[in-house]
Amino acid sequence: MSALVVGSVALDTVITPFGRADDALGGSASFFSVAARLFTPVNLVAVVGDDFPKEHVALFQRRGIDTSGLVTAPGRTFRWTGEYSFDLNSRETLDTQLNVFADFDPVIPPAYRQPRFLFLANIDPGLQRRVLDQVDRPEMVLMDTMNFWIERSRESLLETLRRVDLVFLNDGETRELTGESNLIKAARAVLSMGPSIVVVKKGEHGSLLFTREFTFSAPAYPIERLFLPDRTALRPDRGGGHLRRGLRRPPGQLFRRERGRAPPGRRDRDGHGLLRGGVVQP
Repeated sequence: MSALVVGSVALDTVITPFGRADDALGGSASFFSVAARLFTPVNLVAVVGDDFPKEHVALFQRRGIDTSGLVTAPGRTFRWTGEYSFDLNSRETLDTQLNVFADFDPVIPPAYRQPRFLFLANIDPGLQRRVLDQVDRPEMVLMDTMNFWIERSRESLLETLRRVDLVFLNDGETRELTGESNLIKAARAVLSMGPSIVVVKKGEHGSLLFTREFTFSAPAYPIERLFLPDRTALRPDRGGGHLRRGLRRPPGQLFRRERGRAPPGRRDRDGHGLLRGGVVQP
């Protein structure tokens, strides 16, 4: 059985002190798909405009990602422009053009409706629930969100959190969602909202995984040089890596605790997420 991802496929312009990329392949669904495909078949549901480069679709297909759910709509593709600081940890959004993504209303193809894993990428929480209503209950539902939805659609977000198994947040979003300054207390507060697993992304410092049984910290894998900056603080790339652990477990035993230690394989998943998040170009 496969993984289903529903989210954005975009064209990003990224500006750094070390270089610039214009209209590079971006979007949460893009990054997740490429990372997750290392471990399992991936079905992609997203929308792009009629200006979306065919070579990007070919990139997905060369990697074995099923693009039957990638819809081309009349108009321009979702575009984002951002400028990163010298340390690549902080960035300023210079321009966001939703374009065809503004009317995105995901319809899940019949062949995609029985996924083993479902990743709800960073889209409106109401749309995330609409996707959940269209599929048979997966073995694991993973979800990403951001401060925009915390501030604009808090109640809707909380409703969605009650229906997922794992949520990805960065450290600032975790604190904002819960009102807790201490990150450990904040993550535990998120666990009380419904998910059984919370992954807190900390950019160059790696990530923290919280369950009701244990807490685990993973540093970021050190990389001397990348084509583009590490986006793991902004993108849900680690979600794809997290599927690897699930694929090695029988149903019902995902993220099982082993003799008081955090699940093995975590470093591999983070490493793949880091690399896929940083290297945008094929």
